[in-house]
Amino acid sequence: MLPRKLIRSALALTLLAAAVPATAARVEVQAGRSYMDSHGANAAFVEAVFAPQPLGHTRFTWSPDVSLGWIDGRQLSAYDRGRYSTRPAVALAAGGARFQYGEAGQWCQPLFFTAQLAATNHATHALSSHYQFVSTLGWQAKHFSVALRHISNGGLHSPNSGETMALIGVAFDI
Repeated sequence: MLPRKLIRSALALTLLAAAVPATAARVEVQAGRSYMDSHGANAAFVEAVFAPQPLGHTRFTWSPDVSLGWIDGRQLSAYDRGRYSTRPAVALAAGGARFQYGEAGQWCQPLFFTAQLAATNHATHALSSHYQFVSTLGWQAKHFSVALRHISNGGLHSPNSGETMALIGVAFDI
């Protein structure tokens, strides 16, 4: 029999995938490990990246980017006495833009930076407000991506540990 945590994780990922807009140009399903003060937790995201648009008359492009994510809770009793616990899992919805440089085929074109604003369902020690900033630096191939992502409220509310994660994803063009 599968552990309950694994079943909940699979169910959450399935619900996230079902919520992705059908008009997306690229859908990425990402999973990895998130860290808060060197304490790890599982994380999963579904991200929809729409068609790139030129940014003025430059070689930069931007793409509308929306994502739904989930970061598992942590059973850390040391944080139970504070205003915010580490125990609840956090779901978030984010929207923003993915930026890239160069033309198709150039070595730098698969690199990207994403900036998003997010809303969360729980406040935790790492994400102590219901609004967050999401920054992602990554590399994408046709059906694969790797990324480093940081989620934080930018110091607008304390505590502000944030979540920093490494993600690996598979991508589909729809």
